[in-house]
Amino acid sequence: MPQGDKSAYTAKQKRKAAHIEEGYEDRGISEKEAQRRAWATVNKESGGGKKSGSGRGHAENHESSKKGGRLGGAAAASTTKEERSASAKKAAATRKRNEHHA
Repeated sequence: MPQGDKSAYTAKQKRKAAHIEEGYEDRGISEKEAQRRAWATVNKESGGGKKSGSGRGHAENHESSKKGGRLGGAAAASTTKEERSASAKKAAATRKRNEHHA
């Protein structure tokens, strides 16, 4: 099977990849990168395409799907308004100082 050929995947795996890809694109990821990440997630969860033979099936691990978005914003939420403001001012000063490098 050549690289990129998705004929060995089940319909469910293809739907899952399409749905994951859509989510990445909604967050501003390029189409090509979103597709790469989506198939990587499907492969990690299901172990790749369908495989024939008795006893070759195994339970899927959905940890990578559950993890998405769970950690986002936790660091900002635990800081005070003053700390966030100081951080923003420091970042602005750094950007201004380094603008000639761009």
